[in-house]
Amino acid sequence: MRDESNELSSVDESATLVRPRRRRVPTLHVRRMHRRDLNRVWEFLKLSFRDVNRATVEYQRPRTKQRFLETYEEEGVEQLVFTIDRKIVAYAECTYEIIGKDTWVNPAYFERRDMRPLYVEELAVHPEWGGRGVGSFVLEQLQHLARVRGLTHLVLEVAENNEHALFWYRKRGFRKLDAAIFLAQAVTTEPELLPPRELADAPDPSEE
Repeated sequence: MRDESNELSSVDESATLVRPRRRRVPTLHVRRMHRRDLNRVWEFLKLSFRDVNRATVEYQRPRTKQRFLETYEEEGVEQLVFTIDRKIVAYAECTYEIIGKDTWVNPAYFERRDMRPLYVEELAVHPEWGGRGVGSFVLEQLQHLARVRGLTHLVLEVAENNEHALFWYRKRGFRKLDAAIFLAQAVTTEPELLPPRELADAPDPSEE
């Protein structure tokens, strides 16, 4: 007699096997920054540029939180937030024209070369998300903004000793436009105040 109980048992066991769950792939989203994001983005920028700012003469992010808040109120500034599961992993800030009087940009330089730039003021990626394609997606978004506006170049500033960033940009086709180098000369220093001086003995009244 054929024993079907074992066969049924094996079928039941196989039917109850749980398939392994597919690994959840992080999804990167981009949106324009809202007022409610200001504090979070500022803390993010401080973290992202912390190590770079310790080693460079010029700040690689807004100097103060006040200036960052003022930028949000300016017309013509695009501020983009990139998130994964609602956590900020990247930030980009750009303008389509030169804004404000306090600027490092000389517009005539680009006009003479028939260049219509998108000015990238900030591009920051969370340190924990480096090498995952986040920066490339941010750059692609900026390139897209330039294309739809009829702009021909992305223009940005990088500290010369920020070797990691320079390598990253050059690998993606960025080229140096001009030389803006901070120079320093060592000067032999002298104290402002003279050193202590020993005085002569007081004159002996008997000798007068």
